[in-house]
Amino acid sequence: MEVGDGIIYRMQKASTHPGPRAYDVYPAGQGENYSYFVDKFWTVESVLRDGRIVASTRTRKRRYLWPEDPNLRKAGWVARWRYRGRFPELLAAA
Repeated sequence: MEVGDGIIYRMQKASTHPGPRAYDVYPAGQGENYSYFVDKFWTVESVLRDGRIVASTRTRKRRYLWPEDPNLRKAGWVARWRYRGRFPELLAAA
């Protein structure tokens, strides 16, 4: 992956009320909570020497990911077009 590439990270969450973008929703043992996945749309900010990817979120947080992470995938051109408003734009270097 290169700087500026859009990536989609499949994040596992748990709560009492899954949101509208949740998928693979499963109830917990007692049925009070749900376990589910939500797709996060990030942009590659840089690649570190050890191979980790620094991803930028829409709120300008940084996430450090290994490229071998099974929950990480590069966004294809269809996903980039379909979810174009969800991928953050990189800020220009000063």
